[in-house]
Amino acid sequence: MTSAWAQSEAVPTTGDVFMQLVPFALIVLVMWALVIRPQQKRARAHQEMIKAIQRGDMVITAGGLVAKVTRVVDDNEVDIELSDGVKARLMRRMISDVRTKGEPRS
Repeated sequence: MTSAWAQSEAVPTTGDVFMQLVPFALIVLVMWALVIRPQQKRARAHQEMIKAIQRGDMVITAGGLVAKVTRVVDDNEVDIELSDGVKARLMRRMISDVRTKGEPRS
């Protein structure tokens, strides 16, 4: 039989633990800078665009329909006209883009 070598338990020092966490911190920082921050900016810009919708704006819905806003019902809904005589009520959050601004508020 061979003799077993006694091994001491390695206790990491603070410098070692810090050096092990640095790569994870860098990954989180890069993900925040490249993914999360731009996504938050786009969401904020979309929310501001939706708040500024008024009567007469030409909008594109999330389904790809192009419509004209005929009336702002409340903070959550607008009435749209898809074609002559074809009207619908749409949730504001389902508007993906505003193509042209319409008449000024009166």
